Amino acid sequence: MEKLEHYKAAMVLSGAGDALGYGNGLLEFNMSGPNIHQMVKELGGLKNIKVKLPEWPVSDDTVLHLATAEGLATGKTGEELLHEIAARYVEGMKDMNGRAPGATTIEGVTKLKPGVVGGYRVPYNPTGGGCGAAMRSMCIGLRYQKPNQLSTLVAVAVETGRMTHHHPTGFLGAVAAAVFAAYAIQRRPILMWGLGLMQEALPIAKRFVQDQGFAVAETERDWGYFSDKWQGYLDLRGISDGVGPVVWPSPYGPAERDKAYQSFSHSGWGGSSGHDAPMIALDALLAAGSDWEELMSRAAFHGGDSDSTAVIACCLWGLLYGTRGVPKGNYSKLEYRDRLELSAVQLYALSH
Repeated sequence: MEKLEHYKAAMVLSGAGDALGYGNGLLEFNMSGPNIHQMVKELGGLKNIKVKLPEWPVSDDTVLHLATAEGLATGKTGEELLHEIAARYVEGMKDMNGRAPGATTIEGVTKLKPGVVGGYRVPYNPTGGGCGAAMRSMCIGLRYQKPNQLSTLVAVAVETGRMTHHHPTGFLGAVAAAVFAAYAIQRRPILMWGLGLMQEALPIAKRFVQDQGFAVAETERDWGYFSDKWQGYLDLRGISDGVGPVVWPSPYGPAERDKAYQSFSHSGWGGSSGHDAPMIALDALLAAGSDWEELMSRAAFHGGDSDSTAVIACCLWGLLYGTRGVPKGNYSKLEYRDRLELSAVQLYALSH
């Protein structure tokens, strides 16, 4: 399959994963993985779910991922790009009926002033560590996918991330989601992604914040949580050296995963923070390989913020595997499919 097909799969399947993990609010706000698995079984299993309106809308995750992607697709750069994306976040918030946007995102967007000097920046937020920046940032890796573009990728992820989630736990989630997408396109082994995040991307992000001179003291004060949690996860899975093999608990079914995801989390809601949404996505990718159903079992059908973990995991999976083995009903009539595909085509053209 050509890489363009992988780009399309990434954007479309991210939306499909979001819609499936969201379940029109019934799944995202269900704290029991075993219960969710039973609900999916009663629907005839994943292969029989037709993801379409009105039963399976996308959530705020896809609306804002599209806002980022369509902003990037204009080809603008620098501050002009940041104002463009800020304007699209403001516009995207008008499309949130029934999509359950997070409080931090709502608050952050109300403070954006696109077009005004510095208007893409909001004040530091000591509680801005949620997953709202991570869930909309994979497309940044599609735009800046080459190894020599890593500094640009990180800069855009930090600045767009802290438009709403101005806390390192929040905006570093955007860096993780974006850099993992670039690694997927580069075909870097998944075992090495966490190591790359820690050794390559995070130091660049820290230097970028310092160089920008905006909320540096507060950011450095709160920096350690994200990297500490990630180091703990990589040690737990035996992949801190990027080699493996992966260490898995046994058993590791839906109930055990719920407990594990809660232990990764900040407040017991697995996937709801900037550090653990990409972490759970990576956990699912490491285990599922090219098996779509297994990916969804782990990334979308768990207690906690299941749409945000799925939107990330499914985007990355699409970059790796395309749509091979995905039931067409899971994505063919997805809300906003046309926009997702178009943004993929545009980002592919820009990135090549």
